[in-house]
Amino acid sequence: MHLTHLECPRCGTEHDAGVPQNLCGCGSPLLARYDLAAVRRTVEPERFGLRPADLWRYRELLPVTEPAHVTTLGEGWTPMLRAPAYGAEIGVDELLVKDEGLTPTGSFKARGAAVGVSRARELGVQRIAMPTNGNAGAAWATYAARAGMGATIAMPLSAPTICRRECVAAGADLRLVDGLIGDAGRQVAALVAASAGSVFDAGTLREPYRLEGKKTMGYEIVEQLGWQVPDVIVYPTGGGVGLIGIHKALGELSELGWVEDKLPRLVAVQSTGCAPIVRAFAAGADRAEPWADAHTVAFGITVPAPLGDELILTALRATAGTAIAVDDAEFLADLRDFAAREGLLLCPEGAACLTAVRRLRAGGWIRAGERVVVLNTGAGLKYPDTVDVSGVPVLPA
Repeated sequence: MHLTHLECPRCGTEHDAGVPQNLCGCGSPLLARYDLAAVRRTVEPERFGLRPADLWRYRELLPVTEPAHVTTLGEGWTPMLRAPAYGAEIGVDELLVKDEGLTPTGSFKARGAAVGVSRARELGVQRIAMPTNGNAGAAWATYAARAGMGATIAMPLSAPTICRRECVAAGADLRLVDGLIGDAGRQVAALVAASAGSVFDAGTLREPYRLEGKKTMGYEIVEQLGWQVPDVIVYPTGGGVGLIGIHKALGELSELGWVEDKLPRLVAVQSTGCAPIVRAFAAGADRAEPWADAHTVAFGITVPAPLGDELILTALRATAGTAIAVDDAEFLADLRDFAAREGLLLCPEGAACLTAVRRLRAGGWIRAGERVVVLNTGAGLKYPDTVDVSGVPVLPA
């Protein structure tokens, strides 16, 4: 492991990576930093292909020191699928979908949980607590169980039922909250404050290692394209850890000299019912104002006040990217259209990205011939209500 320290991207303060850490004193999330010169001396990118097909193939760029602390269910190295029929329909011939629905807990959240839990275990954490919109809580509860750690998960009552069942099955202390993720976050903050240090806050970006698991999506995209970068990466953005992580990965790969200088344009996709990042980006603001009355069927991106707003906006502007909000009815229609043409049932958040691509291509922001990667962040089967079957005829027996 080549982890050297944690750094605050807002004020530049360095923090000790050898003890559990949450936010910087200035309130910003912390980022893990590595001795990339040492990584460059000790590994060549071609070697990754000789290793197991999981995210731990990138171990030199991950924060876990001892292999004994690695907590894994085989997460990572998800397929990148071409979508020629749908791509031709919308004018994007090089449309690819990275399908995170095939991770162990059915969503990309398993990546952050695997690395976050592994590092917490290595640092001696006994119990984690976190608010969640569903999939993250299910993943962290699952990996905490595998690591022998306790987990308290606070989840909005309206979150997908399957996620609460996953938490209960994993033995987590599940607490349902009649509100949004911010309300769940206040419950967790109170619990952590009253715990006298016995409970570690593992909420989104409140610890630095979930991001390290998520960034492996960026490594994989580049490796799966033969160490080439796509022109555009489109990401459904709630808390934004995946988008921030992919941007971090691309920066590390560039510094290592493993990719060319030109990096992909990043696109943050939100719902018109909850679009604080889109509003801030359009206004040229550095911070996002909380979104009132947030609602969307894409529950994973229902985050009215993302803690990582500065990092998301920085990633978009640094890559000449953009942010776009799409309507629920529109992306649910695209979900059906895509499944009928390509045979892949996306989660609603992934479908929102398809709608974004279609609209950005129609408007000329995505140009003809560009290679576009869409992240499908979860298994469509976890969201059965996104497909209406009420009109299907019932035949007599």
